[in-house]
Amino acid sequence: MKNDSTYGPFHATTVIAVRKGSAVAMGGDGQVTHGNTVLKANAHKVRKLKGGQLVGFAGSTADAFTLMERFEGKLEAHKNSLKRAAVELAKEWRKDKYLRRLEAMLIAADKEALILVTGQGDVVEPEDGIVAIGSGGAFALAAARALAKHTKLGPKEIVASALKEAAEICIYTNANLVIEEL
Repeated sequence: MKNDSTYGPFHATTVIAVRKGSAVAMGGDGQVTHGNTVLKANAHKVRKLKGGQLVGFAGSTADAFTLMERFEGKLEAHKNSLKRAAVELAKEWRKDKYLRRLEAMLIAADKEALILVTGQGDVVEPEDGIVAIGSGGAFALAAARALAKHTKLGPKEIVASALKEAAEICIYTNANLVIEEL
């Protein structure tokens, strides 16, 4: 069933990543929502992969894990090149009949790159080093951009503050945070 919310198809998640130089932090809230019911309050939507990359996801959990597994395979096939793996995943996602139906988005990061990958074939490296996804993503993104411009906070502190702001505004976001750093 498609979601027709004005906030887009991905509910129950806020994931944000911030890069400053080679320092990267990625965090997500812990809320899993089904309709108007909170199913879980302490989910982990950000993972550190065995190659040292960070991945965060929004959308259907099964779809997101499918994409993470495919992404890990692309990383292995392309010698841990995050950019190449992201492009190859996006190409496969657009071409494959099964993958095209997946409703999820990924943020991936390593010490050289920060990338958003979508099912529409988008592979976006944000010019300001900040990207967010999920129903609370726009709120977290706005807060992070303001903090990055007007403070000297590091990526982890910006991620934590931005997620807390999103949790105060978005009913699909809570303040049970998981933050990973590189």
